Amino acid sequence: MGGSLWISHHATAASFSRRSFITVLPLALLLPTVRVSAQLIGSPLDCHKTCVCASNIISCSQMNLTNVPTALPKYTSVLDLSFNSINRLRAEWTPVKLMRLHTLLLSHNGLTFLSSEAFVHVTRLRYLDLSSNGLRQLDESIFEPLEHLEVLLLYNNCISQIDRTAFSGLDKLQRLYLSQNQISRFPLELVKERSRLETLKLLDVSSNRIKTLPFHELQALPAWIKNGLYFHNNSLPCTCELYDLVARWHLKELTAITDFKLSHTCVLPGPQKEKMTTLDLNKVFLNCSEVTVVDKEAYLEQFLVLDCDTRQRGMNKSWALPGDIPMSESKTAVKRLDGSLQIGPLKAEDSGVYTCYATSDSFNETLYVTVVVFNSTKSGGLENLKTAYTTLVACLVSIVMVLIYLYLTPCRCACCPGQGLEKNNPGDSLHSSTVSISHDETGQERVEGVGFPYRHVAFLEPKDQLEQNGRLNPIGEEDEEWQGDSRERRRSDAGSVSSVCSDTPMVV
Repeated sequence: MGGSLWISHHATAASFSRRSFITVLPLALLLPTVRVSAQLIGSPLDCHKTCVCASNIISCSQMNLTNVPTALPKYTSVLDLSFNSINRLRAEWTPVKLMRLHTLLLSHNGLTFLSSEAFVHVTRLRYLDLSSNGLRQLDESIFEPLEHLEVLLLYNNCISQIDRTAFSGLDKLQRLYLSQNQISRFPLELVKERSRLETLKLLDVSSNRIKTLPFHELQALPAWIKNGLYFHNNSLPCTCELYDLVARWHLKELTAITDFKLSHTCVLPGPQKEKMTTLDLNKVFLNCSEVTVVDKEAYLEQFLVLDCDTRQRGMNKSWALPGDIPMSESKTAVKRLDGSLQIGPLKAEDSGVYTCYATSDSFNETLYVTVVVFNSTKSGGLENLKTAYTTLVACLVSIVMVLIYLYLTPCRCACCPGQGLEKNNPGDSLHSSTVSISHDETGQERVEGVGFPYRHVAFLEPKDQLEQNGRLNPIGEEDEEWQGDSRERRRSDAGSVSSVCSDTPMVV
């Protein structure tokens, strides 16, 4: 009987033990899941042990946290999670919207992953610090929900790839820090005119691996962007284009150059890869041309626009004309809506120094623009050339006309060689050049012979010539030839004036 009771008790204990094992086994299997879930979600906020809560500021810095604390108050405005071990920022790190949160600090966490939906519940952020982590790339539109963000710190990461749309939607971003990464391409889309962030005034890409710069595009940027564009300590090769860029910005006293003058270095060609200061390239090695500020040059009757290119945006601008002439008294100078000054049509007296005074609540700036107006129109050289050609052509035409007149115009004079002179017609021979004067019925003298109403001068040489009736026979013909003249000719000879044989001209 006792043995039976013992056996029954033993069986009951064994059955209970098996039942307890079966009950505990699922709980043991659930423990890793609960542990993993706790690691993913994080522990609830404890303002006494893990965090310091001061009103709307929650600081959990240096608490060796692996996840963001849960149950954060909705009134939280500043959340400091720096110097922890939060290496992944998931979409569910805060299940509720924190509409008052404007500052989130996540630096020095070893952060390597950012969810594409990590910021959908904190869209009011204005300051985001992700510096000194292990981020390697920035994916497409990852910061797009942060439309109110003004400052983004991403320096001292391992970023080598940046999607061109990674910063799209950041319409109010003013400062972007990307220094001390592994970036090899200059993000021109952030500052280029049609694609740039309109409010961005500081872009730091210093201490990266950038080897080329878009020099032409950077030179064309307004001064308020160039003033905050930091690209020192990169592996840029030494070229005169780089020197020209840095030297011009240095002359304009842009802080991006003046504050880091010695840090703007470049790599010299050669296997040693030696570095030297960029501003010294005009003295040694490449012997680049010295950069000077070029004044504005223009010509008469042109229009010229003078920019007041200030280092800060949105400043109040006013202009002073050469000779302290008030703007109201000038007929050629007009201030435009963007603060620039338009002058024209230009005159020679518009040359001089124009001064732009830019003022704001925290900064004042004065710019001087020297204008030189040449005392000629821009096309003056071409007009002078046209005038020279016209004069030359006119001279050539005149010479040709003179030659035509001298050599090609038919001679109608009886004295011209071959003009109506025939040996068979003695009346038209050279004897007819001897002028005879007769009286007509009216008593006026009439010139016979050739019939010209002006006087002739004839040089007659009597040598070896026969004299007949007071005339010379220039062609040496016999008297019989003269006797064959008509009766009209003889009457004319009878009343003619005889010339005296001499070496002097006979003037009638």
